[in-house]
Amino acid sequence: MEDPYKILGVARDAAQGDIQKAYRKLAKKHHPDLNPGHAPAEEKFKEISAANALLSDPIKRGQFDRGEIDGSGQARAPRSAYRDHAQGDHGRRYGRDRGQNDGQNQGWSEQEFDDLFGAMFSADRRNGERPGPENRRPGRDELYALTTDFLAAVNGATRRLTLPDGRSLDVKIPPGSAEGQVMRLRGRGGEGWNGGPAGDALIEIHVAPHRFFERDGQDIRLVLPVTVSEAVLGGQVETPTPAGPVKMRVPPRSDSGTALRLRGRGVPAHGDRDAGDLWVTLRVMVGPPDAALEAFLRDRKPDRAFDPRASMEAGQ
Repeated sequence: MEDPYKILGVARDAAQGDIQKAYRKLAKKHHPDLNPGHAPAEEKFKEISAANALLSDPIKRGQFDRGEIDGSGQARAPRSAYRDHAQGDHGRRYGRDRGQNDGQNQGWSEQEFDDLFGAMFSADRRNGERPGPENRRPGRDELYALTTDFLAAVNGATRRLTLPDGRSLDVKIPPGSAEGQVMRLRGRGGEGWNGGPAGDALIEIHVAPHRFFERDGQDIRLVLPVTVSEAVLGGQVETPTPAGPVKMRVPPRSDSGTALRLRGRGVPAHGDRDAGDLWVTLRVMVGPPDAALEAFLRDRKPDRAFDPRASMEAGQ
């Protein structure tokens, strides 16, 4: 994968808010639901999501900026100094990268071994500690980013996250998960030292935009197209909700912009939060050409003249 900054079109010093704004704009444009059957758009969406996942993870972003990993999150060749290895990822083996050598001794010198082990144990000696079973230390917490679809975040789901080292985690996304929410998987982080417990995996959730649902706290908003007949005469219309389609009553003589409320059809209840509502805004659609409707409107003689733009006159 190429430079994630170039993929999202942001500067290398871009703030997280700018990164998320760029991601949402591109993800909405290339979302597979808006480009059905268009393979290039699907590939572009995957590329955008991967770039966002890397740059939204502070640890991985720092590793990429320092040249420790590439755009796909894979580790680059390690540098030679012990300090670089000591501050690198858990599980890496110590080693040296001599580059082009002169055919001399390829191993560690006695002085280098002294330096290596001295650095490893000097801190313990200063603190009066000795390496041993009683001196166990927990592994570090590791932060990962997981991008999921809108309905999975709202309704809850299980998604598999593949880590840079090839391991995978099955992440249970609870209902009502929001953009930027961080989940903790205990014991799934870095390995402990000297038999100590493993650290935790921190999973930051990123939610891909939906093609017609939009979240507003616990509520969800939807613009619903209706025909002229449905708007004028009213009646039951099928309406999508996060949990599946339901029948909703449209009042007679409804205009475009009429807002209807479906109680409890928003984000499901979770924790101490009640279920949200689904707010449906009607949009009247004329539809394909209809000669009979056109003739009716030409010949129609309304009892009272109606000017929908009267309130827009100057001085009003």
